Amino acid sequence: MMSVVKNAKTVEEAISLGLSELGVEKEEVNIEVLKQPTKRLFGLMGTTDAEVKLTITNDPVTMADNFLKEIFEKMNIKGNFEIERKKNDLFIDITDINSVDKGIIIGKRGNTLDSLQYILSLALNKDRSKYIRIVLDTGNYRDRREETLVELAHKMATKAKSNKRPIKLEPMSPYERRIIHAALQNQPGISTYSEGEDPYRRIVIESE
Repeated sequence: MMSVVKNAKTVEEAISLGLSELGVEKEEVNIEVLKQPTKRLFGLMGTTDAEVKLTITNDPVTMADNFLKEIFEKMNIKGNFEIERKKNDLFIDITDINSVDKGIIIGKRGNTLDSLQYILSLALNKDRSKYIRIVLDTGNYRDRREETLVELAHKMATKAKSNKRPIKLEPMSPYERRIIHAALQNQPGISTYSEGEDPYRRIVIESE
């Protein structure tokens, strides 16, 4: 496990320096106070800084890697994970996976990938005060799917205007519905709303 030792005038300042260097939150480390600070006595003695040791014990990067390895082993799928943390966001790219297994992991319209992302988020955020947002991807699927959905949104908006009647799209996940809504939110003469219950909830595009 990764550890750092930091010195500062106060214990709190030393802890803050350690957290900053490790790039983690306080709840993700074990803190050991090695030395308490001492103050000058009647001007005759010097001061001693506080010294603390911080050891990562609840690292979301390690937890995510171990969790996904276990899932993939049970699914009999081989792959690696490139994990990048940016503050409270965790970006995970599944790499070194063959095309057949990639199709299995993505699933129909990304449903399996979304489900994996959801259960990973539940596992990582259990008993965690600051929420860690998970973005799970493979082969740039998320970007390619977003481009497809934005193109579909504009195409269906044009059709709704031309036909003067609402257009109902196929059922989509909450993530995909947000992309459609965002793509058309500033388009003049077009409004969007969702109807139905998950997993059959869909977007309706209509001309105003």
